[in-house]
Amino acid sequence: MNIAVYCASSGSLAPCFYEQAESLGKWIGGQGHTLVYGGCSLGLMESVSKGVKAAGKGWVIGVAPHILQERGLVSANIDEIVFCDDLTERKRIMMEKSDIFIAMPGSIGTLDEAFSVMAQHVIGIDGKMVIFWNLNGFWEPLFRFFDELGMTGVLRQPMENLYHKAETLKDIIAICEKS
Repeated sequence: MNIAVYCASSGSLAPCFYEQAESLGKWIGGQGHTLVYGGCSLGLMESVSKGVKAAGKGWVIGVAPHILQERGLVSANIDEIVFCDDLTERKRIMMEKSDIFIAMPGSIGTLDEAFSVMAQHVIGIDGKMVIFWNLNGFWEPLFRFFDELGMTGVLRQPMENLYHKAETLKDIIAICEKS
């Protein structure tokens, strides 16, 4: 199974976020799955890739814009690197290479990536879904916004058809095993 993980490249989060990212990576690697991620050597991105490599059985595909290479920010934990020109191309490649998508805490890029997968689902291009890992309630404001969207009448289907909520790694594992 190829599992895309969208997450922060920030080094300013609470330590528990990095620990959980590494735990996710260890599960992915321990199951012999493939991590597909943004290829950066910073933040949660580096933690999840480090976890996969520590488990010993997984494979890591990094999809990195050339600018990361120019800045020396490509992770050393990558087994296969795919360079691209920009973030739009990176999203496309990651969606093509992945079966499941996990959105860990992140910022604009993480939301952009997760929303692109959800938008593809809405218009019927594919039925892939995003798992929002709600570590420490991180995504609660987003879930409230989704509820608000539902009340406005702009949605043709319930938002819950487009994503899963996960509070723990155990929740993620259960969702992945059903897929």
